[in-house]
Amino acid sequence: MYDLLIKNARLVTADEVIAAAVAVKDGKVAAVLAGETPVPARQVLDLTGKYLLPGVIDCHVHFNEPGYTWREEFAQGSRAAAAGGVTTVIDMPMQNRPPVIDREVFARKAELLQGKSAIDYGFWGALIKTNLDKLSGLQEAGTLAFKCFMCNPGQDYTALDIAEIEQVLVTLREFDGLAGFHCEDYAMIERLQTASLATGKTGRRDYLAARPVEAELKAVNDIIALLDKTEGRAHICHVSHPAVAEAIRQAKVKGLDITAETCVHYLLFTGEDLVNEGPRFKCSPPLRTAADRKKLWDYVLDGTLDCICSDHSPCAPEEKAEASETGTFGAWGGISGVQTSLQAFWDLAITQKGADPSLVARVMSINPAAIFGLDGVKGTVMPGRDADFTVIDPQKNWEITADELLYKHKFSAFTGLSGTGAPVMTIVRGQVVMEDGRLRDGCTGQLVRRCREE
Repeated sequence: MYDLLIKNARLVTADEVIAAAVAVKDGKVAAVLAGETPVPARQVLDLTGKYLLPGVIDCHVHFNEPGYTWREEFAQGSRAAAAGGVTTVIDMPMQNRPPVIDREVFARKAELLQGKSAIDYGFWGALIKTNLDKLSGLQEAGTLAFKCFMCNPGQDYTALDIAEIEQVLVTLREFDGLAGFHCEDYAMIERLQTASLATGKTGRRDYLAARPVEAELKAVNDIIALLDKTEGRAHICHVSHPAVAEAIRQAKVKGLDITAETCVHYLLFTGEDLVNEGPRFKCSPPLRTAADRKKLWDYVLDGTLDCICSDHSPCAPEEKAEASETGTFGAWGGISGVQTSLQAFWDLAITQKGADPSLVARVMSINPAAIFGLDGVKGTVMPGRDADFTVIDPQKNWEITADELLYKHKFSAFTGLSGTGAPVMTIVRGQVVMEDGRLRDGCTGQLVRRCREE
């Protein structure tokens, strides 16, 4: 007897939507069944009229534990993710104290988070000046990727220069490690920000002007040149502009091993939202123009941008305040979105633009699993894979309010948005963790480690 039977589902694959039933046993997909084949199961879910997606993987979140829990704790972030249809998150290493710089820190973080997460989770490792000899150990521990900044990230995390990045790409190639890059040129950003602050230009438009697309594009082109030289592998984080996406597209055409993500906020908002509404719309790279936002969508459709993620980066309200001396430059540069990214993207892609639901499955489930070494376990609905599912009701109307957010601090750039089509059930390894907006008790999420062997 199966543990769970999901029947009358509109199962979303990489290429099509099919009518199917899915049987689950011991937390794994046991069978995908066509038609009305009756099979015995302890629990039956009827998904008539709803879409069944492979569990959504948010490959870029900042959950701030250990060390920065005044912003958010892992339990809170994971519950918000579950409420938003996410079954797995990959947590960044820098808003951790200490950053995840070696296998020992990795192990301590893994031990600390046991029993705290509502969903499954993996870790990015640090890529900084002082841990270049620790990368293979981190990989062996189960790190899914390594995060590198090309501009000053602040706190106790250091950026790498071009020579160091070249060395890293060669080193990671030896064990197929993946470097992910925050691409903004350090020298350009520092020069523009310093000049702006020195002349008292601290406003919202001044911040946008000090982080131009040229800085992002130069950094991406530098990475592309290094990939061509080293035959290395890289993932470009949070692409904000179509010119950057075009450079990545051309690199892919050339055969370079490069992947990229963008965030839902770059597809929905613009720099004018920051100017008019304030720092809850501040992020880096910053929001761009309406024309840029429109054109960026083309690179989602053509597959240049492999993943859609949230870059969930919460903070305390006082950290979002514009400082007296530094103005907008002093406000926290991140957007909370892990709970709302899927529904916002579904409404944009499916409800508004008429895309096929397979697009959502590719950029939010299938591609993240493949890129981050989880494709042997997660990312698709097929026998032997984890029974992770995200259920979408395409007719569900919604409006995002602060009260419904499960974040520690209930504010987000996404509040006030409305649309149609939303997650109504989240299933992790065969266990329902969210149904109709209600979270089940218990934290059964598990640490996932790299499983792909090249």
